[in-house]
Amino acid sequence: MGNLCSLFAPPKPVKKRRPIKKRQPSLSGSSSGPNRFRSSSSRKDNKFEDALTQEQALAAAAILSRQNKTGGSLPFERSASQRHPGSCSKKNQLPRSSSSRSRSSTDPLLQPHQFLNQGIKLDDLETNHFVLIHGGGFGAWCWYKTIALLEEDGFKVTAIDLAGCGINSLNINGIASLSQYVKPLTDILEKLPIGEKVILVGHDFGGACMSYAMELFPTKISKAIFLAAAMLINGQSTLDMFSLQAGQNDLMRKAQIFIYTNGNENPPTAIDLDKSLIRDLLFNQSPSKDIALASVSMRSIPFAPVLEKLSLSDGNYGSVRRYYIETLEDNAIPVTLQENMINSSPPDKVYRLKGADHAPFFSKPQALHKLLLEIAKIRST
Repeated sequence: MGNLCSLFAPPKPVKKRRPIKKRQPSLSGSSSGPNRFRSSSSRKDNKFEDALTQEQALAAAAILSRQNKTGGSLPFERSASQRHPGSCSKKNQLPRSSSSRSRSSTDPLLQPHQFLNQGIKLDDLETNHFVLIHGGGFGAWCWYKTIALLEEDGFKVTAIDLAGCGINSLNINGIASLSQYVKPLTDILEKLPIGEKVILVGHDFGGACMSYAMELFPTKISKAIFLAAAMLINGQSTLDMFSLQAGQNDLMRKAQIFIYTNGNENPPTAIDLDKSLIRDLLFNQSPSKDIALASVSMRSIPFAPVLEKLSLSDGNYGSVRRYYIETLEDNAIPVTLQENMINSSPPDKVYRLKGADHAPFFSKPQALHKLLLEIAKIRST
């Protein structure tokens, strides 16, 4: 444009030629003045952009022409990578999100539990059904993290409330036997279809309850996992087990509060725990929010089942594969007591949870989940 203007302008007398000063090329490319001195590279860029624009226009015209011929509209596709997967096979493709939000570069490609579940095929397992049995004073609520992790991996999970625990309405002070206390568990096992098995996970006093059920329904139990639990021998009670550490656990002794509903002249009906001491006793490695949940959810422990001695046989109880998970920072059932039980009645395998207190489902949920998956994969020989 600048060259055209100079051709039609009226001539002016030139007295003296002045040296021409070269203008610096515009950096922004949006200058309103004439731009006579474009570099050769910028001309090449413009030619490339023009060619690209022309190619895009031709492509758009082809699409419109095809759309007019078919008489319909083409489906909207979000990205070229979905239309042209190239050499990627479906086997290696990552799962697509159902969210309408565009994926961010900071979004994780896989969820944490998907890493844990790699290589596990539920159809190859003996069973994919876990039954979780809480410990003394707890309820099904304590397994909320474990339930979520297992269900995300496709497992079926049943977390029960033993009699008088959690939302079970039975009066805890009226429970007179272990069979009465364990009835919610035995009811589930009794109703299992013929040929169906489950993996039992018992915590704390739930270990004794699980042992009782193993004696009654050995053919319905694939594996039994003792999690910082009372793993008793024939003729032993939970109280007998705890008496092995008499004088060694002052914190437990201080935290216990005996309840005498039938009068002080009769045996206690239940045991409660001092809420001001449960953090140090049970939850010394657990998050504060879980301790708050436990402090408002825990109930008393019936005393009669703790006194009851178990009758365990090799043919029934002994036929079920047992696994023990030690909790190394446990103040309620210290490692020395856990190993004492392991040595008295050795299980098939022992696992150790570092950094776990007496409530590993709170303090080490991911590590616990990984161990549960590992045990689930073990096949009978």
